[in-house]
Amino acid sequence: MLHKAGNEPTPMQTTGRELTWRPKPLNLLPGMRLKSMNELNRPPVEQSKNNPKIPVVAVLTNLRSLQNVGSIFRSADAFGLKEIILCGYTGRPPHRDIHKAALGAEESVAWRAWDDPLEALGQLRSEGYTLVAVEQAEPSHSLADWSWEGQEPLALVFGNEMDGLDPALLQACDWALELPQWGCKHSLNVSVCAGILFWEAARRAMSDLR
Repeated sequence: MLHKAGNEPTPMQTTGRELTWRPKPLNLLPGMRLKSMNELNRPPVEQSKNNPKIPVVAVLTNLRSLQNVGSIFRSADAFGLKEIILCGYTGRPPHRDIHKAALGAEESVAWRAWDDPLEALGQLRSEGYTLVAVEQAEPSHSLADWSWEGQEPLALVFGNEMDGLDPALLQACDWALELPQWGCKHSLNVSVCAGILFWEAARRAMSDLR
């Protein structure tokens, strides 16, 4: 018998030479059920475009994965970001791989594109955005100590999945925001990192979304 915390033990089963453990299915709480699509109250795309947004844009610089781009569009839609900025060789809609991950959110979230990321950052600065590098940098501010209250316009700048943010782009930002981590990798997928920050930004600016 193999015991795992939080589950009742079940007999080990043999598949070829490998032993696999299969937990018993968990029962839902009494009366718990999945919500229907109607109960989710999803607005039509055109209405969603005109709904209130938080004063945050995401700047994606030289992302190589179209799936990551699509996932970030999906999170941006979920948490009411104002816009996505696509820079360098970051993929742009329409593309089937972006659409597959975004589930159509590339149609509900506004976006602009620049070939030159530095030019994009300059434009955003002229529009009143504070440029925040999302990077493990020195110095940086921890998300745990982030003092933003949901009013100041922010541009969250994300770098390449492997190489991070280009040093010239890092220098062009006003400050860096870092997600504290406790594992041995100290590495998050860029779309996961973006989702965490979008949720936290939306939570702080929630009064504008209600």
